[in-house]
Amino acid sequence: MSNPEKTEISNVKEEYDQVVAHTYEADSTRPEPTEEEWKTLPQVSDVLPKAAYLVVLIELCERFTYYGLSGPFQNYIQNPNPPSYPADQPGALGKGQQTATALTNFFTFWCYITPIIGAVIADQYLGKYKTIVLFALIYMVGLLVLTLTSIPSAIESGAAFPGFIVSLIIIGLGTGGIKSNVSPLIAEQYTNRHAFVKTTKKGKRVIVTPQATYQRIFNLFYWSVNIGSLSAIATTELEKNVGFWSAYLLPTAMFVPCIIVVILGRKHYIEVPPRGSVFVEAGRLFAMSWKVKGGMDACKPSNLVQNYPHLVAKATWDDVFVDELKRALRACIVFCWYPFWWLCYSQMTNNLISMIGTMLTGNVPNDIMQNIDPLVLIIAIPIMDQFVYPFLRRHGFPMGPITRISIGFFFGACAMGYSAGIQYLVYQTPPYYDNPIGQNWISAAYVIPSYVLVGLGEVFCSITGLEYAYKKAPQSMKSMVTAFFLFSNCFASILSFALVPVTVNPKMVWLYSGIGVAAFICSVLIWIIHRKQDKTDVEDDAIGREPEQVIAYQKENNHTRNIAEYQSEKAAV
Repeated sequence: MSNPEKTEISNVKEEYDQVVAHTYEADSTRPEPTEEEWKTLPQVSDVLPKAAYLVVLIELCERFTYYGLSGPFQNYIQNPNPPSYPADQPGALGKGQQTATALTNFFTFWCYITPIIGAVIADQYLGKYKTIVLFALIYMVGLLVLTLTSIPSAIESGAAFPGFIVSLIIIGLGTGGIKSNVSPLIAEQYTNRHAFVKTTKKGKRVIVTPQATYQRIFNLFYWSVNIGSLSAIATTELEKNVGFWSAYLLPTAMFVPCIIVVILGRKHYIEVPPRGSVFVEAGRLFAMSWKVKGGMDACKPSNLVQNYPHLVAKATWDDVFVDELKRALRACIVFCWYPFWWLCYSQMTNNLISMIGTMLTGNVPNDIMQNIDPLVLIIAIPIMDQFVYPFLRRHGFPMGPITRISIGFFFGACAMGYSAGIQYLVYQTPPYYDNPIGQNWISAAYVIPSYVLVGLGEVFCSITGLEYAYKKAPQSMKSMVTAFFLFSNCFASILSFALVPVTVNPKMVWLYSGIGVAAFICSVLIWIIHRKQDKTDVEDDAIGREPEQVIAYQKENNHTRNIAEYQSEKAAV
């Protein structure tokens, strides 16, 4: 290599080191664990960088907005506009339960297909930061449309329904563009990829692992999601006592600090710049793997040189990218089970709310009950993160991602089975029995365990899915693989659409029972088919490049703009 080339790589490496200021270097103070130490020392998480907490704050504000506005949707669509407020049963559009369930399912579907748009823009063109800013502004437009068309005069003039549909589309686009980028952004703030041994202040030797650290990062991330989701408590009270315009005004106002934090914190985030050719490159790799014997392994440049020298010039990737992509494909296969989990999860935001509306709730709005779920998570996540997971790691059982996912599906199955039983009790209770046009004489408190079980399922299933998507994705495709994980929710919405004909009384017992049986079968099959991936989790996570390898790879293949140029553009937003 010539001196000018060495100088050029050295200069870019200095820029890269400034971007990843928290990169951990292997030295005498961070020795790698020996085979014996892996067997005897407990595994712990590392200290999280401060920038990670800044991203957590962004997510908290955005989720406050999302759950605050979506919490009242079922009542807003289903029930007619009451003559005055406070109202026993708040409503606006009067479209009925089937239409309400269909529209909430459509909103969920749309919110989980738009992350793909955000991922493509981030990974290939703008980067995560600029993409979040762009979609936050789009989000704000949708919030204004929803709030303004929910005022009493708009409802009376008939503008509420078309305004609601338009706002669903705009808000879904905005939240999707943010959703696929914010969880990878928080994980990028931690840059250590290797386990090391350290001695704690108490003199105890432990192994600090990226696996335990990422687990903590995504626990913190999901904990902030559920802190924000408590906004639905306030908005459901506002819809009942003041009106829907006030219920939507609160989350709209809360979104302003989200935008401010995003912009003011722009200089503090560590971020991998976009690599313009990544999706074209992946497509070419897949196409070549069909043409040669040996699949993707045969497409590694080291193998092409020996077996297919005429194809070497077409390979713009390296061996590491092939291994990263194979790892991502294995993760995406696991995500194919997730529609059945999301189908369990979605019941608590539509059909369970409708069931609670046929039960005795006192002066409490029926849709406030869904906030039991985030309360469970706010309590359960710190317990799992601070006590249960460390206890298991100390005793040689670092619960792998596949194990956690399987347990999460089991909790989802239990939630649906229990809900079927409660729905049966509702149908057996006077005065309306299995045609509850009003409230049957049974307490809505019986539904609480359904939300508790769904919440426990989220601790194991939803959090692990985000963590798994980030860890197994290629470095240049973090947002896209996260978007694919979120996209599994779209298939759950499709299943929900297919089940709309049976979302009527007295068929709801069969609906909950069928979903529960499907989730239980998935729980068993996930464990049987994928459990071996837990044994190779650490080895798979080690696939990747060191900073100097990243620089050389970028220079050799001309995939990325100069990092300093990208950072200066980001700062100018």
